[in-house]
Amino acid sequence: MNERPFVILGGGGHAQVILSTLRRLSCQILGYTDPSSNASLAAEVEYLGGDEALREFDPDEVMLAVGVGSTRDTALRTRLFNGAHTEKFDFPPIVHPEAFVAPEVNLEEGAQVMAGAIVQPGTKLKENVVINTNATIDHDCNVRAHVHVSPGATLSGEVILEEGAHVGTGASIIQDIRVGAGSTIGAGAVVIDDVPPNSTVIGVPARTK
Repeated sequence: MNERPFVILGGGGHAQVILSTLRRLSCQILGYTDPSSNASLAAEVEYLGGDEALREFDPDEVMLAVGVGSTRDTALRTRLFNGAHTEKFDFPPIVHPEAFVAPEVNLEEGAQVMAGAIVQPGTKLKENVVINTNATIDHDCNVRAHVHVSPGATLSGEVILEEGAHVGTGASIIQDIRVGAGSTIGAGAVVIDDVPPNSTVIGVPARTK
């Protein structure tokens, strides 16, 4: 990974996971930005200020990591990435040393794969996606921009997650399913039918909420 130091955007729970991962990768961390100086990272690394703190940095001298996950939607994560990306900051892919990502997998800018996750051949991870702890992505899936796949979720082969979708903790999606843009899959849901855009589905089998 590039020798430039990182700034983490966000200071909550996911930011702690990103900080731990970057340290495992022997990366230098300058600090974090967050609306609150009392965020979870306060005791770990330097607080740099709110979003406006990025104006103090040259995009050629630092790299960024989004430290915001999602619980229902990915809007904040998307805003942080797009805002800084417009200013020409770099977001390298981050893969925990204890994750498995097949060599053929295409990871785009800002993609994050956390500890214990498995990503199988043929899969595409678009920009700013999170494949969280112990999630499993099988062959030939298409995970589009800003998607969050929560801990322990499972995607069977050839699943398409359209932009900004959120897959809840422990959810399962069978093969050949398309989940529409901006949709939310509830925790523990089992998805056996396509999900329309901007929908929320829950239950076993998953139904519209």
